[in-house]
Amino acid sequence: MLGGGTNPGIIVTSRAPARLLDLTRLVSRAGRRPTGIDRVELAYLRAFLADTVPVFGLVRSAWGFILLERQGCQALLDRVTDHTSWGKPDLLSLLRRSLSSVRKQAEADLRRFALGRCLPSGLGRMLTRNLPTGAAYINVGHTNLTERVLGSVRRSLAGQVVVMIHDTIPLDYPQYQRPGTVGKFRAMLARVQRHATLILCNSACTRADLMRHISADGAVPDTLVALLGAEDLTTGTLPDMPSGFDWNRPYFITVGTIEPRKNHMFLLDLWSDMAAARPSGPMPQLLICGARGWNNDAVFARLDSDPLMGQHVFELPDLTDGQIAALLQQAHGALFPSHAEGFGLPPVEALSLGVPVICNTLEIYTETLGEYPVYASVDDRYLWLQETERLAFGQNGRQVTGKGFQPRRWQSHFNAVLSRL
Repeated sequence: MLGGGTNPGIIVTSRAPARLLDLTRLVSRAGRRPTGIDRVELAYLRAFLADTVPVFGLVRSAWGFILLERQGCQALLDRVTDHTSWGKPDLLSLLRRSLSSVRKQAEADLRRFALGRCLPSGLGRMLTRNLPTGAAYINVGHTNLTERVLGSVRRSLAGQVVVMIHDTIPLDYPQYQRPGTVGKFRAMLARVQRHATLILCNSACTRADLMRHISADGAVPDTLVALLGAEDLTTGTLPDMPSGFDWNRPYFITVGTIEPRKNHMFLLDLWSDMAAARPSGPMPQLLICGARGWNNDAVFARLDSDPLMGQHVFELPDLTDGQIAALLQQAHGALFPSHAEGFGLPPVEALSLGVPVICNTLEIYTETLGEYPVYASVDDRYLWLQETERLAFGQNGRQVTGKGFQPRRWQSHFNAVLSRL
């Protein structure tokens, strides 16, 4: 999700006297560029701060739980979005040697402007002491969904427990997961099923997947499909490009963490096929924009050794959102051969800039992107080659696709969600 901010413009009367937003995920990723689910949690923080309903934040730290009121939530937002620098680590942070330096600073800052702090066993008492009865707990980060947290907020606040499920990929595609992820995810879903009063789903596709996994295990909480929004994109300056990149040659972009389900190997093979078919002819360039993830050694080795690297393929791991938006505006297309996606915000944002998109034939893409992309199965590499070359060298170029796409906005999402709180 690109862009610097969102102003949902919500006009909804909330039935909950206050909202408690879980911000553990954002704090856990302090110092890193928010991506994917992080950006959804960030959008919720901005939206709740823009509204008049009292807002609180809950963070699980290395030393227990931290409770923030509105002022503390705003201070966290200012730091996560780089409008304010993190402060110095305190003694408690320094005692946790396993934390990154930025995480130490972040947790120290949270303690400095906390409304309340407690050891894990005191969570319920802290919530009862500081929040009104009936306050709604909202967790959109797939993080901190423990028995202690879910049970405590339900018993102590006697309000709604609202959880967003972004996907069921760990259960549907276990081959792409870290060791231990599948069991932990299944246990998390079971806790959500027991405690949540409302499950938010980012798409109808996700809701169908969720129901397939939990409907046989007992009562199912109320669910609401609320498609994610896209922010107004703020274009930054073009980055300094690596040696070998040629602005006069067409280029394509893929955006996302380099992890197995994103299928970067497919694109590397595609570019090898093009290079073999065009030994002396023009070649498009491929920009791989995203940090290296996990469980993907074969792709990492390929990025470190492939002779096309630095000639036709370039890895750009540290770009800002504004730089990616600037590169997209001049790209001949954006490529998304993912095996699986929870929602897929990068292709939404590419299309919103009028950039042609070629993507795999996933049901979630059909739901969120409609007729605007070029759909090509990853089982048909020839079609990918044909469509990529058409966009790179055809007479109409990038003008043939992506025009007229209107992304959904966060206002629509939040109006749907807050009407249920």
